[in-house]
Formats: sequence, structure tokens, C-alpha cells
Amino acid sequence: GFNIKSVASHGMKLNVWDIGGQRKIRPFWKKYLENTDLLIYVIDSADKKRFEETGLELSELTDEENLKGVPLLIFANKQDLATASPASEIAEGLNLHTYRDRQWQIQACSALSGEGVQVGLGLRLHVCKPLQTGHELQ
Repeated sequence: GFNIKSVASHGMKLNVWDIGGQRKIRPFWKKYLENTDLLIYVIDSADKKRFEETGLELSELTDEENLKGVPLLIFANKQDLATASPASEIAEGLNLHTYRDRQWQIQACSALSGEGVQVGLGLRLHVCKPLQTGHELQ
């Protein structure tokens, strides 16, 4: 799917482009990258067999000229499921240690319960105290 919303969070107004991850939609991602201040990427923590594919897609996306140096927040979603991989395992599966041109953070969360979502956004949006490049949060 595709949704556009304005959301207030941590004293800021966010213009959020929610672009689905289905294969047929991926070719259109590049059209929405201009003026991006923060890239938020959501991964299904319980779908281990897709980590490699997801990592390749993320790498291709972050190689785009419009995203050079743009901070990356990865939500490791579905942490409420017993089959969910921990954020550290996902970071390894996505090869996040190779991202040296930007700040990145991986945040365990559950969209269902909301747990971890505000924590992740709060840490990324406080640009006065940016996280060190390559920092991982679980």
C-alpha cells in the first residue's frame, strides 16, 4: 500500500510517506526520496528467510544519490511474536556494520502494541544529540 500522513512527534511535524514493501511497489520507491531527512525502514523480525533479500533491497535503496548520508532508523517489528529475531541478529543479517556513511539505529518494536516505536523515533529525532555512526540500540 501507499499512505501519506503528517504526524506530530516529539515536538516536530513529520511528513510520513508509508510506501509498502511488496515487490511490485519497490521500483517506485526512488520517486519519493527527494528531501528525505530520515529513512525509516520496517522489517518483519519473525521472517528470517527474508533478511537477506531485505538487506539487499535496503543496500540498493541507501545507495541512491538522494539518500547519501541520510540517517537510517530500522524498526525490527513483530517483537511480540515468539519467533521474532532480536535486533542484534537482524543488524547482522542486514550487514548494518557496513553502513559507514550515515548514522543508523535498529529498534526492536511491536506495531501491534506500540512498544519501542516512540523510543526509536525519540532517539532519532533528537538531532541535538545524534547517535554515533554505527550505533546499535536494542
